[in-house]
Amino acid sequence: MTSPANWHDSKCLEDLLHMVVVERPDSTERLCLDKGYDTPAARRVAEEFGYEPRIEPIQRPGNPKPRRRKNRRWVVERTFAWLSKCRGLLVRNEKHAENYLALFQLGCLLLWYRRLRQLTG
Repeated sequence: MTSPANWHDSKCLEDLLHMVVVERPDSTERLCLDKGYDTPAARRVAEEFGYEPRIEPIQRPGNPKPRRRKNRRWVVERTFAWLSKCRGLLVRNEKHAENYLALFQLGCLLLWYRRLRQLTG
């Protein structure tokens, strides 16, 4: 899913969750989000789709510091760092979303191929 650069990501959360096509188990799954999604509306949308929202809270003055949970955001950031090595993904020059999506999928395929090649020796 692509959206205009001047839209906040949290506005697209519901549309994004509608696009999930992977069969999900009956149990509640965790949805890891960054601080930009720390709003009641984003939490409500995640819960409506059967997810337990894991959002790092925004530190506001007067609020006690929350209990620290193990952060899993590094998995997403690591993947973005790997994908940024593909020059076509680092700076978006594609005018059509379909072309950019194809480049993104090709980049993911290259990541899997390289990882598989490492594992098989």
